[in-house]
Amino acid sequence: MFPQPHFIDSNGIRLAVYEQGEGPAVILLHGFPELAFSWRHQLAALAEAGYRAIAPDQRGYGKSSVQPRVSDYTVEKLIADTHGLLDALELSSAVFVGHDWGALLLWQMAMLAPERIDKLIILNIPHYPRSTEDPVAIWRERFGDEFYIVNFQDSDEADRTFAADTAHFFDVTMRRNQMSREVFDLMAPENKVVSLLKPLARKKHRGEPILTTEERDYYAAAFAASGFTGAINWYRNWTHNWKRLEGVEQTIDIPTLFIGADDDVIIAPEHIEGMKLLVTDLDIHMLANCGHWSQQEKPAEVNRLILDWLMQRG
Repeated sequence: MFPQPHFIDSNGIRLAVYEQGEGPAVILLHGFPELAFSWRHQLAALAEAGYRAIAPDQRGYGKSSVQPRVSDYTVEKLIADTHGLLDALELSSAVFVGHDWGALLLWQMAMLAPERIDKLIILNIPHYPRSTEDPVAIWRERFGDEFYIVNFQDSDEADRTFAADTAHFFDVTMRRNQMSREVFDLMAPENKVVSLLKPLARKKHRGEPILTTEERDYYAAAFAASGFTGAINWYRNWTHNWKRLEGVEQTIDIPTLFIGADDDVIIAPEHIEGMKLLVTDLDIHMLANCGHWSQQEKPAEVNRLILDWLMQRG
């Protein structure tokens, strides 16, 4: 059973925190459009293995505070939330696990404030070198205005459309076997532009739902209450965060496990290969027949990889 939250004050906001187990702390940071609930399989497995598993609803999500301004979601404030969480739990440091935006945040924290990270476990999103040009400008030129991150910058269309029917949004979004790497690689470039709006209007959808009806309803109720604007505001700070990393050392020396997915088609093999030059102590495992929602698509395999690596690394 998924635990009930307790609430802490962190960096001037309220975070809902879900915990299971006792022992060395492992903190799990979710991405978009997820919640601490995304780690339900991992919390139980870590607790059973003798760890204190901790997952917050991040700023702008679930039962945590939803701040009103785009500037409330800069990388500096997100890292401060994580430090505030550690302080409130009386932890000097911890093992951190991140998926999607949780992974991006942890890569940024590993560059800007590495001292409170004991080990890193990253799902799906590799460590990218900082580009010389604003990434949003690159994506706008390469993919056009329909690309979801570009669309997020330009209007609140996504905020409104996603919130109009949250159950439908999660039925469409959280699916497995949507597309294999082989099929994606054969597509024309113009058909590879990722839109999160177009799929919502289709009558037929690729793949199968990941979530049970009860799990879907949990997500749907949470986002019906919070809306999507806080979560999308993380993306609206992409340019700010890129500027913040100017001149920052990109190499990461923290022991790191990267768990990728063969069919997470937005992540190209060369992205993962390039990471090897930037992370000095790196183990890589790829999940076959798995897309973007790794810890929910393949929970038993993800749990085994995490626990085996933690045991090996002490």
